[in-house]
Amino acid sequence: MSERFYAAEPIMSDRVTLDGPEAHHLLHVMRAAVGQEVTLFDGSGAEFVAQVAACGRASVDLTILQRLEIDRELPFALVVGVSLPKGDRQKWLVEKLTEVGATELVPLATERGVAQPTDNALERLQRAVIEAAKQCGRNRLMRISAPQLWAEWVASQTDLSFPRRLVAHPTGRQLVKVDLTSPHATMLAIGPEGGLTEAELVAAEAAGWETVELGPRILRVETAAVALAAVVALAARP
Repeated sequence: MSERFYAAEPIMSDRVTLDGPEAHHLLHVMRAAVGQEVTLFDGSGAEFVAQVAACGRASVDLTILQRLEIDRELPFALVVGVSLPKGDRQKWLVEKLTEVGATELVPLATERGVAQPTDNALERLQRAVIEAAKQCGRNRLMRISAPQLWAEWVASQTDLSFPRRLVAHPTGRQLVKVDLTSPHATMLAIGPEGGLTEAELVAAEAAGWETVELGPRILRVETAAVALAAVVALAARP
């Protein structure tokens, strides 16, 4: 796979201009030269073979040579709601969820949560999604939704479009006893490091969520979220 770059605008013609961080990487890290071939993706699901046509000071013009329909997505939606950890652990979480194939990340506000993302933080996390997608070969970007309150989110997810809804909790059913082989649309919910309150757990169970435990060891938020998402993604792989 050649070096991959993200086009923020849909690729609708045979000419594309990259600017911003992508142009900087291509110009100053990859030392772009006219005639060099790279791979582009625009989040639509396709990827494009492109050739550098001209290099500016802060932009690169490319010619599209070929459009390829290459699907590296899971065969079902995988939405992960998480009470975010602090600092750089948020970026790690986003990178790994992107790699395992999650389709959406929902930051959740819980009673014992330690981090409420700002608009700037969410923009940085969206950039981390792009970088992770470039690395792992995804042609669609994991979506990062606006933060939501735990009780409101778990109560609202009751429609049949997501027949599998799992909450990670030490008192839950053993994960190995849950049938994950069917590629059903899935929602996962991970509480904060201090744990969910009894009221939060009751709210999820009342809305039809199933609790599952992830083993005898205490996992950090980002570890629990990625581990659970990876198990679900791999179990239903055709």
